[in-house]
Formats: sequence, C-alpha cells, structure tokens
Amino acid sequence: MNVAIVKYNAGNIYSVMNALKRLGISPLLTDSIDELQRADCVLFPGQGEARGAMEYLKARRLDEVIRDLRQPVLGICVGQQLLCRHSEEGDVDCIGVFDADVVRFQPKRHEDKVPCMGWQNLGGLKSPLMQGLGTEPYVYFVHSYYVPVCKETIAVADYIQPYSAAMHKDNFYACQFHPEKSGKVGEQIIKNFLAL
Repeated sequence: MNVAIVKYNAGNIYSVMNALKRLGISPLLTDSIDELQRADCVLFPGQGEARGAMEYLKARRLDEVIRDLRQPVLGICVGQQLLCRHSEEGDVDCIGVFDADVVRFQPKRHEDKVPCMGWQNLGGLKSPLMQGLGTEPYVYFVHSYYVPVCKETIAVADYIQPYSAAMHKDNFYACQFHPEKSGKVGEQIIKNFLAL
C-alpha cells in the first residue's frame, strides 16, 4: 500500500511515521504534488500554529492539492483544524473541506486549563473510521483550539463544552486527538483508515 504523509512545517510527523511502521507500512513523507496525488491514502498530521502552516501550504499550492485529493485523507490534530474553513488561531482562512470554523477554548471555571491536554473518552461514534473501538474509548489530546460539534462530526469529546473529536466528509476524515499516541484505540483507528 502506497501511504503518503504531507510534509510541511508542522511537528508530529515522525510519531505518525513510527505508528505506521509498527503496522508494517513504510510511508512516504513528501510535499511532492505528484506523489500525493498518486498515493493510495494520505495522512495530514500536525502540531503547531495554523497561520504559519497555511502560509507554507499556500506557498507550495499544497492547500489546493489537498482539497482536490480523491483518495482517503486523514487529518490529525492541526491537520483536522486546517481542513476547516477558518481558524481563530492567527485569524487565517484554511483549506475549507469542512464547513466549520476553529475557535479557541474559553475557560469557564478556575480549573479549566488551556491547552486541553490528556486522555478523554469519545462519544457519539459514527463512520467506519470509528469501528471496533469498544464503549467509551479513550484517546490522547493536546490542543488549545477546537471545532464545534457540526453535521460532519463523527465523534464527540467534552472539555469545557462538547466539541468535534473526529470529522468526516466524502473522502476526508480527521481526528483532533492523536491516534498515533492513543494506544490500542488509536492503532485501531489507523487500521480502519488504511482499510477504507
């Protein structure tokens, strides 16, 4: 299987590569338009800041390339946020696959800390991406911005308020959490994605 990972100025690439290698997949890390278009599936991970990431993607036309991909695509963490319409982080227009905006957590109580960091359970599971996870699976999050629950939400987490832990539209899937750092549950999600 030909699996590509989008190479851009965002961290977290190598933990995703290692998670795939544990499943017997040798992914290609690339920013080549041809290689991304030829891949059987594409992972779009990221940590970091939305504006800088979008500037890098736009400078190389990768935003257009990603939007036009027809094979399964999985955005992870900032990758999910960049697939949305707009992000409050840096007040930047994003790729626009998902018809949703990314907003910052607003603490309501003293104990509400931003960023959200740690293990949370998932609810409201839908889509083949979320198959076989058991009841109330736990996954690992690190983020200060989130996508509100919307029509494209396929899993919900609750931190300060419910939000989109995972999303799906057409051939695009996304997780706000880090499946590559989420143990057996995350491994199952990656296997589900590769089997799409």
